[in-house]
Amino acid sequence: MYISVFAKRWRFNTGLARLDGYPTVLEEDENLPALEASLEEIGEYQRRLWANRARALLLVIHGPDTSGKDSLIRTLATYTDPAGFHAWSFSRPRGAATCHDFLWRVTPLLPGFGEMVAFNRSHHEAVMAERVWPVHPPETYNWRSRYRSIRNFERHLVEEGTTVVKIWLNLSEDEHRRRLLTRLDKPRKRWKFEQSDIDGWVKRSQYQTYAEEALAQTHTAEAPWFIVPGDRKPQARAIVAAILAEQLQHLAPDYPKEDQTVLDEYRKLLARNGVK
Repeated sequence: MYISVFAKRWRFNTGLARLDGYPTVLEEDENLPALEASLEEIGEYQRRLWANRARALLLVIHGPDTSGKDSLIRTLATYTDPAGFHAWSFSRPRGAATCHDFLWRVTPLLPGFGEMVAFNRSHHEAVMAERVWPVHPPETYNWRSRYRSIRNFERHLVEEGTTVVKIWLNLSEDEHRRRLLTRLDKPRKRWKFEQSDIDGWVKRSQYQTYAEEALAQTHTAEAPWFIVPGDRKPQARAIVAAILAEQLQHLAPDYPKEDQTVLDEYRKLLARNGVK
């Protein structure tokens, strides 16, 4: 994976596993790339990626409830071509997903060559949320095996041409509380409030601990994690958009080379039909 100086700043540090060691907000005067410029670049280079059909990009976004995963994906999709961009959300495994290995439900939704796909939560929930809210009897889980499977799975994707960008939105406890209260106070937000939000808040510390372990165990050179301050959504969006724009530009710096013979034949055909 291409790691710029800017992206390197947010890259997970294997020597700093505790999430409370990473910032959740930046100073107001912090100089970040302009969001709109990054979004325009995402739109342009995503089209080049789609035109070339040689590589793919998988964007994985995780964070606590209310960390802004949905709104971040909506923002990143502002200028994308829907033919080559898709987003999928993963909640607690249900139905057929509980009868298969934990990678089964995400595999059919991976990006094809030319595509960019965003996962709102992902296969990593199998080593984060499932440790807090098990789907199967707790004694049946082998977490070390799952960590190894994730590393191997993502390494395989990268080796076969898919760049994997993994984002953790680092939300402070105070901001988490404030956003939950906002959902209660605003009618248009109340529909989002479920029992799981309450349970998630009660077990926030436990989930955070397992998330820290999961980040450390699944952070690799091929598919690194980026820890992005999440308390102020505009800052988080600017950072993630800049990282994503850089990756897309690296994957598809230009459109495919045109076939001059085909273009000449097309011009001749149109000329014969009276088109100048």
